[in-house]
Amino acid sequence: MSDNKNRNTPRKPVVLMSMGAQERKGHDYQVMTHKYIRPLVEFSGCVPVLVPTCCGTDDLQQYLDMADGVYLTGAGSNIDPALYGQENQTPGKAQDRDRDLFDLPLIRAAIERGLPLFGICRGLQEINVALGGDIYQKVYAEPGFNDHRENPDDPVEVQYAPRHSVRPVPGSWFAELLGQEEIRVNSLHGQAIRTLGKGLEVLATAEDGLIEAIHAPSLSSFLLAVQWHPEWQAAQNPDSIKIFQAFGEACRRQAEKRDAC
Repeated sequence: MSDNKNRNTPRKPVVLMSMGAQERKGHDYQVMTHKYIRPLVEFSGCVPVLVPTCCGTDDLQQYLDMADGVYLTGAGSNIDPALYGQENQTPGKAQDRDRDLFDLPLIRAAIERGLPLFGICRGLQEINVALGGDIYQKVYAEPGFNDHRENPDDPVEVQYAPRHSVRPVPGSWFAELLGQEEIRVNSLHGQAIRTLGKGLEVLATAEDGLIEAIHAPSLSSFLLAVQWHPEWQAAQNPDSIKIFQAFGEACRRQAEKRDAC
């Protein structure tokens, strides 16, 4: 009985989530925050596969063989500026070079395979760097831009509260998805896109003109990355639900295409 039920139930899409490094009491860990996983399961309807980034890229293609999508999350670390041709201006900020050296080829290989890609915060910046773009390392020190960082002394609920407006590009699929001329988002980043990578286009901007969302219509049938954190209490945010559902639908289309082969 259960075997028949399993055969008749559509396979959920499999989505790769690359983990990051964290040191605890003298031990090196690979971690993924719970808040990123839940909306992928609950609203995208996908099965997460957590991928360690500490072992290099030898098995990258094997991971991609099982994937219907790739989800690049935020993290407490910055991308090594050497990877986009700059000196490090924030030496006190943590880096995760293993993740850098795994995720950048992962992004390029996923695009080559036509897999849906979704990036959040650091994930957006990784996509940009992987495609040849660069980063404002201290956007808060750049003339004309606001300070987009959170206050580290605030409670987490205050840090992730809505901070500013984001305007989707009028007439874009993203504007149609959200159904609004602007939305309110949280803001917890000291770095941001400076120069767009090859094939990337702006999907939304903040009030100060900072790039807040990107896509790549010439490269991918679905590539979306945002600078804010839609995963935070996603169940209480209709805009976040729409974003995760859109990624899930793209991954389902990919899974159906693969199953039909």
